[in-house]
Amino acid sequence: MKASEIAYKPVGLAAGAVGGMAAGTVFKQTWKTLGHDENAPDATDEERNRGEVLRGATPQGALFAAVTAAVDRVGVTMTYRLTGTWPG
Repeated sequence: MKASEIAYKPVGLAAGAVGGMAAGTVFKQTWKTLGHDENAPDATDEERNRGEVLRGATPQGALFAAVTAAVDRVGVTMTYRLTGTWPG
């Protein structure tokens, strides 16, 4: 295992946590801005049908993936600048 990979482990864990929290916050605000209920439909919500659940889950998943990838990329780039070797 390269030194940059070892150095990136804690950065990656922190970036994942921060990215997940940021994505959740961004999605909640976006969901409200679009004029929907306070919370997106949950898969276990008995009062929502399958279409409503999927219409809520699709943008939520896409936004989560984009935000966490962006945050993770910043962490990888910072590690590269500190170590001079690309982790991964």
